[in-house]
Amino acid sequence: MTSTATLYPSLTEWNGKNGLPRFEQVRDEDFAGAFDAALKAHDAEINEIAESAEEPSFANTIIALEIAGDALSRVSALFWNKAGAHTNPAIQALERDIAPKMSRHYSKISMNEALFKRVDTLWEKRDTLGLTGEELRVLERHWKGFVRSGAKLAKDHQERLAAINEELAGLGAKFGQNVLADEKSWKLLLSSDEELAGIPGFLRDAMQGAAREHGEDGKFAVTLSRSIIEPFLTFSERRDLREQAFKAWVARGENGGETDNRDTVKRTLELRDEKAKLLGYANFAAYKLDNTMAKTPEAVNGLLTQVWNKAVARAGEEEAELAEVIADEGKNHDVMPWDWRHYAEKLRAKKFSFSEAELKPYLQLEKIIEACFDVAHRLFGIKAIELKDVTAYHPDVRTFEIRDEKGDLVAMFLADFFARPSKRSGAWMSSFQSQHKLPMKNGTTGELPIIYNVCNFAKPSEGKPALLSLDDARTLFHEFGHALHGMLSNVTYPSVSGTGVSRDFVELPSQLYEHWLTVPEILEKYALHYETGAPMPKALLDKVLAAQTFNAGFNTIEFTSSALVDMAFHTCDAVTDPMAVQAEVLASLDMPKSIVMRHATPHFQHVFSGDGYSAGYYSYMWSEVLDADAFAAFEETGNPFNADMARKLKDNIYSVGGSIDPEETYKAFRGKMPSPDAMLEKRGLV
Repeated sequence: MTSTATLYPSLTEWNGKNGLPRFEQVRDEDFAGAFDAALKAHDAEINEIAESAEEPSFANTIIALEIAGDALSRVSALFWNKAGAHTNPAIQALERDIAPKMSRHYSKISMNEALFKRVDTLWEKRDTLGLTGEELRVLERHWKGFVRSGAKLAKDHQERLAAINEELAGLGAKFGQNVLADEKSWKLLLSSDEELAGIPGFLRDAMQGAAREHGEDGKFAVTLSRSIIEPFLTFSERRDLREQAFKAWVARGENGGETDNRDTVKRTLELRDEKAKLLGYANFAAYKLDNTMAKTPEAVNGLLTQVWNKAVARAGEEEAELAEVIADEGKNHDVMPWDWRHYAEKLRAKKFSFSEAELKPYLQLEKIIEACFDVAHRLFGIKAIELKDVTAYHPDVRTFEIRDEKGDLVAMFLADFFARPSKRSGAWMSSFQSQHKLPMKNGTTGELPIIYNVCNFAKPSEGKPALLSLDDARTLFHEFGHALHGMLSNVTYPSVSGTGVSRDFVELPSQLYEHWLTVPEILEKYALHYETGAPMPKALLDKVLAAQTFNAGFNTIEFTSSALVDMAFHTCDAVTDPMAVQAEVLASLDMPKSIVMRHATPHFQHVFSGDGYSAGYYSYMWSEVLDADAFAAFEETGNPFNADMARKLKDNIYSVGGSIDPEETYKAFRGKMPSPDAMLEKRGLV
């Protein structure tokens, strides 16, 4: 049989610098054939394991499963990277075909009776196999994966489950493409000084660059990229234009026609509920939470409700203050969602004597990248070295070697910072290759992690530096925290490598890393004015730190309302009208009319563009309870870079992946599990 590598070497034989793919040789037209060949090869490997005449052993069953499908993993990694970060109509068409095809493929594996019998046999006698702790976790992950995928169901139920999964995969791809289409198709072109009233220079530059991308030289474009729409809503003095832009932003996925996501959401929820009940769970939330730290919807809603009540009280106080600012300007309108950011910025300037526009010249992208790497060096001893002669998947993408104290290569890191029409919104970390130590069929032993971060910062005009908001800078640190989780991984088995942990633990390394951005000695060193090179004045730095909990009610309401709606969708018996459910939940919460959900249902990609965060959006806050407590461990020593705590953090959190139960590994680091108190204090809600 001709191998996938022989047919499509550019997709499967990664022989670029330090094992990188040769991105310049990757051709869109090769993906369809490569997927077909790789799926066929994986099928053959699975059948060989399942039909082996040997007695099942950990080596011939579990390890064999861990290293099977290498070609498919490589083709998939390249394809899904392109689908998210640099797509086009050909890739989108293939995505709609590949998503259900992959679902069919994995359903077939999970319902392979002979294969499950081998795994089940090992699970039943696991206590006699002499397995290490990591091996037991890997065996458990495989066994639970089969059971949760229907291995114990009757044949007709298995077939129905496979059909559900296939349809859900297609719906998820469609949902994400619809949101991207709405984002790409909308722009608000401005040109006069009157239309640009209040817009600071850095935002004018970004809007001019965006207009140029849309073929409108000499104009200024408001787009639905968060790095433009949010500062526009913050600084524009034109209330009518803010309202127009805001309504377009929150209407993504809800505009009627082919890109409307409401029916897609309805069908998705129907299928998820049916799937959960087929597998013996009361609802989809119970199914998703079964293997998390939270365990139950009741535990999740308990945390969210506790936080909600405090946030509503704080938001009421904040809104009253904003109303005073509006009245002081001689206006008499209510605080509406398109007003909040604008007047909050004015209130912050009044309270703390600084504005975002004053802060931004000190937050150069290049310097924040340096700060990110410096923190990693101080905590974990690693060093980033940029490679200028490597071609990545887009000209904007930068490539780095990550080396340890001895100079040994531990990971490759790719960084893709700027927004573009071919990239979906948001920010994320993913991997082309995960770290592990197993011998591979190609004769190599283990693999180096190849990790990438994707962001959507506004690209500056030619020759000008990219300037970030404080939120942008936090996003960069957040995603690099995820990247470190992948790059510092030191496990044997691929399935528990890096971010292969429970959903409500995966945000701990990323959210924790954010804390080091605002450590004074980091800001003092890297927050340098882009024109003068002068450090941020201490008075401004002190104000920034003092204002960290400003607008806490608004920020918490935005997030928590989205998380509560997510949980409501996935604990309901039947959702006939998702938008009605969203409205009912918000009404029951007495949602302030001046604030909207951070992610309204028709563009809630965390939950509906795939099911990664379905019944799981809460996990950011669950992890926040952990990250606030974890950073407090450093604060208690009086040194944010305490070497002993940093070693414990690396050894127990960043390097162990999913090889240890998250509760155990957190206790090994901290000595105890946390209460929400540190998180509430960090948010300014106590």
